[in-house]
Amino acid sequence: MAASPSPAPSNFVRDIILDDLKTNKYEARVQTRFPPEPNGYLHIGHAKAICLDFGLADEFGGKTNLRFDDTNPEKEETEYVDSIQEDVKWLGFHWDGLFYASDYFDQLYQWAVKLIKAGKAYVDDLSAEEIRKHRGTLTEPGEDSPYRSRSLEENLDLFERMKAGEFPDGSRVLRAKIDMASPNLNMRDPVMYRILHAEHHRTGNKWCIYPMYDFAHGQSDSLERVTHSMCTLEFEDHRPLYNWFIEQLEIFPSRQIEFDRLNLTYTQLSKRKLLQLVEQKHVSGWDDPRMPTLSGIRRRGYTPEAIRNFCKAIGVSKTNGSIELAMLEHFVREDLNKRAPRAMAVLRPLKVVIDNYPQNQVEEMDAVNNPEDATAGTREIPLSRVLYIERDDFREDPPKGYYRLSPGREVRLRYGYLVTCTGVVKNEKDEVIEVHCTYDPATRGGNTPDGRKVKSTIHWVSAAHAIDAEVRLYQTLFTKEDPNDTKDGEDFTVNLNPQSLEVRNSAKLEPSLKNAPAGSRYQFERLGYFCVDLDSTPGKPVFNRTVALKDTWAKVEKKNQPPRN
Repeated sequence: MAASPSPAPSNFVRDIILDDLKTNKYEARVQTRFPPEPNGYLHIGHAKAICLDFGLADEFGGKTNLRFDDTNPEKEETEYVDSIQEDVKWLGFHWDGLFYASDYFDQLYQWAVKLIKAGKAYVDDLSAEEIRKHRGTLTEPGEDSPYRSRSLEENLDLFERMKAGEFPDGSRVLRAKIDMASPNLNMRDPVMYRILHAEHHRTGNKWCIYPMYDFAHGQSDSLERVTHSMCTLEFEDHRPLYNWFIEQLEIFPSRQIEFDRLNLTYTQLSKRKLLQLVEQKHVSGWDDPRMPTLSGIRRRGYTPEAIRNFCKAIGVSKTNGSIELAMLEHFVREDLNKRAPRAMAVLRPLKVVIDNYPQNQVEEMDAVNNPEDATAGTREIPLSRVLYIERDDFREDPPKGYYRLSPGREVRLRYGYLVTCTGVVKNEKDEVIEVHCTYDPATRGGNTPDGRKVKSTIHWVSAAHAIDAEVRLYQTLFTKEDPNDTKDGEDFTVNLNPQSLEVRNSAKLEPSLKNAPAGSRYQFERLGYFCVDLDSTPGKPVFNRTVALKDTWAKVEKKNQPPRN
């Protein structure tokens, strides 16, 4: 099965499965399923469900199906089917069976006929608006449809004619006949089938009636003999209906279990609203690195291991809440720290000339690829007379507490020498455009044989060997923790962050990154973790910042820990 992390701490879903295994409820068998609707790309919220569905089945030696809930042909596309399969594989999971709800359309139709014959379903001519009015409220019972008492023969005839395409969209529906006075509104004669003359991505024009989610889902679970059908809490009120259909049809009794959905600060997790962002071109596409889609965070440089570890840490509960984005970034940072090779890059270059360094000399300085991985080895970085450093690493008039390069101050060049600033060159706007230094040849590798103390180490690249690159710096896509927090009448897009993307076109990188393949990840020393973007071209790489080095979540977590005795 899947390449899953170590067993997760106990949670209520896991406890239910353990209890069912002890009582041999399903013959000591665990069968789960992940049932996305192919109407958009998967996002980080789906990752939680994927890890739960596949992870628990894997833990107990069970199986997991990938099933596409393709009952709404107007919104579903093969593009989404393909992307979903790619995302599940990227997360490290593999399904045991690949199915579609449309595989079961014939059987679902026959079961609908069975319910009509049993007096448990009827064809209703009321419009969608009239059905809503008849349904009642949480405090008032619903009202029977005038068509609820139709004969079995009339219902069977009308349903057959609905299937044959005799009626226009919206003119009739098939409803379950349950209880219009039920305190659960979902049990007040829910719609089972609607008329929709639309081409389906798999069945073409074979069908012009399509089952509703509540009728298709539980029966699909039953056909696949799913033992534990996990879904998010908004479906808790639907469980009595899920069970009612199974009981009336006398089919395999799959069990629905609800858990909390993932809500992440500064993040929009509505597929409908994510589609709006794409269609209105607020982002470059579903895989824009600012998007919470799995394709977007993959392009940004997140690792599947980090996502799985995050999902394991947040667990599952019966109460919806919100998770700090900083917590997700913490797990991304933690994983990349172990696996990402180091490199030096300068995003806002400032030229530095070492006046006493030999004019044509080039030295290869030994650099550690990853101090967290003893097997990662070393690389050589060229050092020459002219370098680039970060503009923020120099101040002509340094403030108190600033220990980086400034006139008369000595700093350490990472893997290089100790240098002292001796002067600057300015342009007509009185801006520093060039810094002049001297170096101490006895301090190669940053060592200080005489024991003198240097308070700052800065990174650099050799000007003669630097690779030109474009670097894209990302911030949160929204300015508010809750993107849907708006005034009456305002669209959620008013909370979009105009500074969510900053492009640096003049970045300079060490030469080892010249041919870095798309998708490869690095830590740019002192700057953060970066990933090679798909837009890279030969000789001109494009890097996305995955996450900065600062780990606010780790500080919060440490602050909240109880004191040690």
